[in-house]
Amino acid sequence: MKFRHSLPGLLATLALAGGAAAQNYPTRPVTLMVPYPAGGLSDVIARKVNHALAQELKQPVIIENLGGAGGAIAAQKVLNAPADGHMIFQGSPNELILAPLSIASVKYKPEDFRLVQRIALAPLAVVARKDFPASNPTELVAQIQQAAKEGKAVSYASVGPGSFYHLMGEELSRRTGAAMLHVPYKGGGPITQDLLGGQIDLFITPYGAPHVALAKEGKIKFITALSAQPQRLIPQVPAVDQNPALKGFHYQITSGYYVKKGTPEPVVEALHRALTKVLFDAELRNALVAQGQEPAEPLRLDEAAKAHAAEVKQYQDIAKSIKLQAQ
Repeated sequence: MKFRHSLPGLLATLALAGGAAAQNYPTRPVTLMVPYPAGGLSDVIARKVNHALAQELKQPVIIENLGGAGGAIAAQKVLNAPADGHMIFQGSPNELILAPLSIASVKYKPEDFRLVQRIALAPLAVVARKDFPASNPTELVAQIQQAAKEGKAVSYASVGPGSFYHLMGEELSRRTGAAMLHVPYKGGGPITQDLLGGQIDLFITPYGAPHVALAKEGKIKFITALSAQPQRLIPQVPAVDQNPALKGFHYQITSGYYVKKGTPEPVVEALHRALTKVLFDAELRNALVAQGQEPAEPLRLDEAAKAHAAEVKQYQDIAKSIKLQAQ
């Protein structure tokens, strides 16, 4: 992937923005908050980032996994901490935009967080238990419709009500014109375990090398890729456009690093410089690619602000289209 910004030029620009207040940051270990249990894709990414980030910050970066409420519990913990850059949130639209729209007890807003830098963009696919009857987009639509007629709705997993994966399941149900059963979990790790055990039918999800390995072993199966063309890690899996009912059902999800709004600008700038260097780390980029992720285009802070605002609007529009209601 060719970056629009070169590292030397970008870092030279960033260096001009550094202030005296950032010279002592961080003064203690930094916590990297991951809003899902260990074992899922989010956790895998964090464990590739924290070592490189620790080298840049000259302090340990400690991962804390805290699942629940579609990632909102972890997000709220970040907001409850001081706005000093010592607690970073590894987030996505799931936790920051959709959780407040879908969970009545969540009171924060997406604007309470500031995007410092994106890290990855993840393609999505429909993954199923190994003995699920369908093996391609056309069979998937037929199976969902047939199961609904028989009163045995196809089940799909998500990381919580109102999460991106919940919205994708609702959109799949809408497109097939058949009811499906939503089953929420706390994170991708437990979902994978239940897919392996046959307790859940489908999961629309970002995926990585572990999922591909499980599929090769016949323990789970890929049904379709949510893209116009087959995807890099799963070239044999048919693209979703093969079925007219699913044409244009193309999605990917971004992940990035956020701090609490109000964090001092010099601290944000220092963290931004460190994360930008991390994004160019060859080992990290290779690890992301191996996991099926695409390393994100590095953003200046002004670009990050615009990207966050654009995502807020995009996902709020998706939620509105399926009439998502807070519960």
